[in-house]
Amino acid sequence: MKEMYPKKGRVILHVDMNSFYASVEMAYDSELKGKPLAIAGNPKERRGIIVTCSYEARKLGVRTTMPLWEAKKLCPELIIKSPNFDRYRTASAAMFDILRQYTELVEPVSIDEGYMDITDCADIGAPLEIAESIQKRILEQLDLPCSIGIAPNKFLAKTASDMKKPLGITILRKRDIPRILWPLGAGEMHGVGTKTADKLKSIGILSIGDLAKANDIQLKALLGINGLKLKERANGQDNRMVDPESVYDFKSIGNSTTLPRDLSNQHELMKVLDRLSEQVAARMKRKEAVATTISIMIRFKDRKTITRSQKLQNPVSKKDEIATVAKALFLKHWNGDPVRLLGITGTDLLEADRAVKQLDLFSYEQDAKKEPLLHTMNLLREKYGKKIIESAGLQRKKHSSRENAGAGTSFNKDFLQDRKGKDDFEKKDF
Repeated sequence: MKEMYPKKGRVILHVDMNSFYASVEMAYDSELKGKPLAIAGNPKERRGIIVTCSYEARKLGVRTTMPLWEAKKLCPELIIKSPNFDRYRTASAAMFDILRQYTELVEPVSIDEGYMDITDCADIGAPLEIAESIQKRILEQLDLPCSIGIAPNKFLAKTASDMKKPLGITILRKRDIPRILWPLGAGEMHGVGTKTADKLKSIGILSIGDLAKANDIQLKALLGINGLKLKERANGQDNRMVDPESVYDFKSIGNSTTLPRDLSNQHELMKVLDRLSEQVAARMKRKEAVATTISIMIRFKDRKTITRSQKLQNPVSKKDEIATVAKALFLKHWNGDPVRLLGITGTDLLEADRAVKQLDLFSYEQDAKKEPLLHTMNLLREKYGKKIIESAGLQRKKHSSRENAGAGTSFNKDFLQDRKGKDDFEKKDF
């Protein structure tokens, strides 16, 4: 069996659940199977957005991020369901439990996908046999379909898993790159968005093969350091390791402060919450994370302490967004007594790049106003790298960041482990 594994190098699997939210709903209610189904952020609103949809709906033109009204126009018989995140987390935890029965080297990257390093699993079976076993068990035990990519590194494994959906298994070797990847359009490559593809087109790079052979100086001038990284990927180069510990970097981001004196003046307390929100937002920015739950801590003069939290429909990371939720929670639960300590924390964290915001009737216009600024920031990041628009805190050593953030999960994959105990706050006095 060892002959099926490389003498040097790795064997990486990328397990990607197919139409995960919709598939979970179908597993929960078998009457939904075979029907066009969509999960939408705000089914009652005309401007609700499709989060995901079944393959039956996709065949009729329904797509993720499509406005609900447009999806219904394309598919009048479309069944709409609101997201049930508790249900999805439970299914996700069960899926990752199955993966860990094959190897401890499992790295979740989102609720419905993860990498596995099976290099040392020759005693279990050949790579293809392991992939087939995983796919079969997830389907039989959870009634959920998945696609799996098998490759020598993360990039190629991710690329392979996208090639056959649903229920596909694809092997992609480095020697296959010129034949399979290079003829494809540059925009079809994982990591290349529409805007980047347009830029590449402007200098004559139309295919992945063109990108693989592109001039380094020209690429760097056009896209900055990201251009060189994309060229490496186009040539099948990716040295990132499967890191199970990356999921345990932090589970919450928070700040608290003991006030110089006990305060009962609402205006002054609001100012404290503003400062705390600014600090939490800065730390989220350094960690490239967003929060889907905001919690506050109030300690009164008599040292009685309460914590209250609110689950949010849309992820937040900006000062004003955090402050709005924190102030509302405070005003709802403050009894008017003098306050000794205040704290704000963001939990249920997601990586900023993977957070999909569900635009609804109430946030649509506000987000539209921010679009020019976000566009400019994205352009700068594409050209000079993700870290170009960051705070000076990025210069801190990684271990310091981890100490400040506390133990737990990196972008709080709470679908992987239950949170126990109170939220961790970084204590700082003003």
